[in-house]
Amino acid sequence: MQRISLDGAWTLTFFPEGERAVSRPAHLEGCGAPSIEAVVPGNVELDLTRAGVLPDLFYGDNIFLLRQWEGHEWWYCRSFPTPEGIAGKRVDLVFSGLDCFATIWLNGIEIGRTANMFVEHRFSVAEFLRPEGDNDLVVRLGSAVNAARGHRIEPSETAMEVNWEQLAVRKAPHMYGWDIAPRAVSAGIWRPAALEIHEPTEIVGLYYWTDRIGKDDAVLGIQWQFQSDAASLEGFSLRFRGECGESQFECSAPARFVAGTAWAHVPGARLWWPKGYGEANLYTVTCDLLRDGQVVDTRTDRVGLRTAELVRTDLTTPEQPGEFLFRVNGEPIMCKGSNWVPADAFHSRDAERIPRILDLFADLGCNIVRCWGGNVYEDHLFFDLCDRHGIMVWQDFAFACARYPQDEGFLALVRAEAEQVVRKLRNHPSLVLWAGDNECDCAYGGMDPGQNRITREVLPQVVARCDPRRPYLPSSPYISPEVVRRGGDWNLMPEQHLWGPRDYFKGPFYTGEQAHFASEIGYHGCPGVSSIRRFLEPHYLWPWQDNPQWVTHCTDPVPGGGGYKYRAKLMADQVKALFGKAPERLEDFALASQISQAEAKKFFVERFRLRKWRKTGIIWWNVMDCWPQFSDAIVDYYFCRKLAYWYLRRSQQPICLMVDEPEAGAHRVAIGNDSLAPAQGEYTVRDADSNRVIMQGQYEVEANANADLGKVPVAGLGEHRLLLLEWTVGERRFGNHYVLGAAPLPLARYRQWLEAIGRLPDGFAADEIAR
Repeated sequence: MQRISLDGAWTLTFFPEGERAVSRPAHLEGCGAPSIEAVVPGNVELDLTRAGVLPDLFYGDNIFLLRQWEGHEWWYCRSFPTPEGIAGKRVDLVFSGLDCFATIWLNGIEIGRTANMFVEHRFSVAEFLRPEGDNDLVVRLGSAVNAARGHRIEPSETAMEVNWEQLAVRKAPHMYGWDIAPRAVSAGIWRPAALEIHEPTEIVGLYYWTDRIGKDDAVLGIQWQFQSDAASLEGFSLRFRGECGESQFECSAPARFVAGTAWAHVPGARLWWPKGYGEANLYTVTCDLLRDGQVVDTRTDRVGLRTAELVRTDLTTPEQPGEFLFRVNGEPIMCKGSNWVPADAFHSRDAERIPRILDLFADLGCNIVRCWGGNVYEDHLFFDLCDRHGIMVWQDFAFACARYPQDEGFLALVRAEAEQVVRKLRNHPSLVLWAGDNECDCAYGGMDPGQNRITREVLPQVVARCDPRRPYLPSSPYISPEVVRRGGDWNLMPEQHLWGPRDYFKGPFYTGEQAHFASEIGYHGCPGVSSIRRFLEPHYLWPWQDNPQWVTHCTDPVPGGGGYKYRAKLMADQVKALFGKAPERLEDFALASQISQAEAKKFFVERFRLRKWRKTGIIWWNVMDCWPQFSDAIVDYYFCRKLAYWYLRRSQQPICLMVDEPEAGAHRVAIGNDSLAPAQGEYTVRDADSNRVIMQGQYEVEANANADLGKVPVAGLGEHRLLLLEWTVGERRFGNHYVLGAAPLPLARYRQWLEAIGRLPDGFAADEIAR
């Protein structure tokens, strides 16, 4: 296949939808509407900014300027030459992402319409291309907000206050406004556009799965399909060759039909493992389609040999504890990771940010990422990097916090979307779970979420048909029929989103929860002052109270304060819970807030690790912001790391020394080992103020287990002490810390402690935190 890019400069013409008598490309000339240069992939708002029509949308309250553009229509135009040598070949015009209601013309002829942002759109265009010279390509994008008005909302449907327009429109839910993203109901050709020229005979489908893993080998299953205009298949065959370091395999299959199955025996198989549990080995697998021994088409994939399963129950009680556990290659995995939110509020910029963000995940020791259902489906770039880093992917389908339409037309739209997404991503070894949605079961309130045909019928049927060897979870969190029967008590659910009152992080909500697996849990942290200065006007920097720009960047999608106005006060209240009061200077507030967030998230991760295997995983919220804001993220939009980044990086080490909360007058000291090899080394626990050694010695811990090392007495009433923890793994030293004593802590003293915490192995510059 030959691919000819249509990315780059286009012309963009725009006006309020229906304002001008323009219904096809010929009407554009002389219509009097403004035109600017656009970039593909792109978003119209970014083009308007580059042209000087809009200011920096992430500064101050400028994001609200976008409301006046939501009702516009957008006409993209460009020309391209007819490729040579296309006679007798199929030529496809391919848009990897159109947002969202598009009509496409080629040389004045309408060739198709689209109504889904999430999927690729493909049109056969050979018959419409001019024999020579240039071709005129035009794409009209209609208003998604106006289109949503045509949907009749039924009593069975509901959404959050500012998100009703998302219900019947297949567009990223966060774009209508969320607590982590601004309202930016964008439009654009947001992923690459291209012409594809296909040969009459070519491979059209390959599906790989690990059929069996033995002690010293593995069996790779392959389902293949090709197409050909040959009258007979006589002489056709397929050959598969795989290589990963010194491990190699080869197998062949005769082509008795255009589709079939092959089995590759892999001696000395190198398995794909999640981060911390082994190497993320990937085989380079080449498939050659042969005719009479000559290669007529070839395709190369990166394949991971691994099995993955989710062992779960629909219910858990104190009397009969349930389970929510990932197993990879038969081994239980202690999951530690973060939720994946939009890489950027404007998705045409995702590709340039994703590698850098996933490098942060890898550096943090994350072995799992949950792709949240309010986002887009990420492209192969994201999954290729997760494959390489050994980061398991939990993939929500793109539904969030709503009860969506249940009519046959919408269900058919969802089915087609899911089929394309599943077929596209199913070969990635990092992908370990399909989940129906984010919190849509919760949106049913006192109703039965089992009525949701999207997640109970359509999506499981698609997964069972297109990716039958990968587990499916109906919703996150999933409210099973048995939980419904028992009154909908969340404490009965093995997997939960632990938000609660968002009060003190060691309060009863967080210490009393019964989840086996937390797929969401978070805590606010203020960005550094230098970042705040980049997105707030100078006279709105401080104080946070009654400050409209703090509210805007909390994030609140409604000018003047709407559903998320509370989040500025929430951040201040969390500081008060830890230190007794909130500082009155911006610099002090930012630091105190980052300490509060860092201690909270460290506590959450270590609490789960210390209760292994009663608890089996934590996916906290979140690594990265998609725009400048006050949030739960531990890295702000400008890639400035908050204190929590450094604390979590230590707490998520495969082998970690930790101190538990007090019981019976003492704190348990334990070493956690989230790896498949036993570990041993030296450890020390000392008092930061006196440098006195409290505990020290040798540790030994079995593979994938915890080991208790001893106990430290509880601090006296009103006493606060900092414990500095160090241990060795081989030749490398590691560090961690624990604060003895109940809140409130003295902020001035913690500032001094921060220097000592930063000097521990794998440290950080304490004087740069929150700057």
